[in-house]
Amino acid sequence: GTEILGKSVRVLFCTLGVCIFYAFGYMLLPLFAFFLRDWRTLLLALTLPGLLCIPLWWIIPESPRWLISMGRFQEAEDIIRKAAKTNGITAPDVIFDPSELQDVNSQKQQTYTILDLMRTRNILTITIMSVLLWMIISVGYFGLSLDTPNLHGDVYVNCFLSAVIEVPAYIISWLLLRNLPRRYSMAAALFLGGCVLLFIQLVPSHLNVLSILLVMLGKFGITSAFSMVYVYTAELYPTVVRNMGVGASSMASRLGSILSPYFVYLGAYDRFLPYILMGSLTVLSGILTLFLPESYGMPLPDTIDQMLRVKGLEYRPPSSSTRESKEEEENPEIFKSTAF
Repeated sequence: GTEILGKSVRVLFCTLGVCIFYAFGYMLLPLFAFFLRDWRTLLLALTLPGLLCIPLWWIIPESPRWLISMGRFQEAEDIIRKAAKTNGITAPDVIFDPSELQDVNSQKQQTYTILDLMRTRNILTITIMSVLLWMIISVGYFGLSLDTPNLHGDVYVNCFLSAVIEVPAYIISWLLLRNLPRRYSMAAALFLGGCVLLFIQLVPSHLNVLSILLVMLGKFGITSAFSMVYVYTAELYPTVVRNMGVGASSMASRLGSILSPYFVYLGAYDRFLPYILMGSLTVLSGILTLFLPESYGMPLPDTIDQMLRVKGLEYRPPSSSTRESKEEEENPEIFKSTAF
């Protein structure tokens, strides 16, 4: 969806279109667990619906951007014309500039590997920072999710509340990504989640409800950041290595989810220790985010040379004329008129 959809729809798809349905599924988990007490039966009930995703292989179209970068121009044109026909739009006779296609065609023989994520200092820096961000955010997200049985009250209710808080988190992240710079939005969400988790240790032991509210507020901030990082990372990497870049970051996220139970286990030594560690790491990741390049208002890069540079803390918003030209570059007329 990141490469197929236009800029405005892309943010909507990655936040509300995907993540919010993840939250709805999360809400069903305590309901399933309440009625299916055997863990084997529960896993079977949660796994079988995944078979419905298999037909998507033949339904979801390939990314026209990726097809063009691979020199498969006719396939890309067929997908765009099909989208135009579906939306009732008359496609122009010539969609791609022949001279530009010749330039792409001369470069299509080049193949890219995972090593290209370390080819230049700039892309290596972005890769390292993305891997750390995804891992830390995943530790916080899954750590708080797995810690719900340790909260005061009913475990099923707490799990449901942990899922419900994600819905407003995804809505807020969508609004922030639409109107504000990426890195400042994500840093604010991480600072919120991290600072709240650090504050929990100051709450008196008899104020259990306040502790639960603070945990949920921390989950709100980290969940918002988790939603934003999908959009942000995809915008930083060029088309030729975007799948590998996001895939490497996602792999780091899985490593974070593997480590998260051990953070929860530290609560056996001190019940505040998991929150202190997760809160500290989350605040550090918020600081790290400020050093990433800003992709707000920028077209998706197609080659490694077109990647945004790591510039530090300064942010200069593009002028209206520059932004309009870049929007036209990313969304040519046929793309504006179709789902692309």
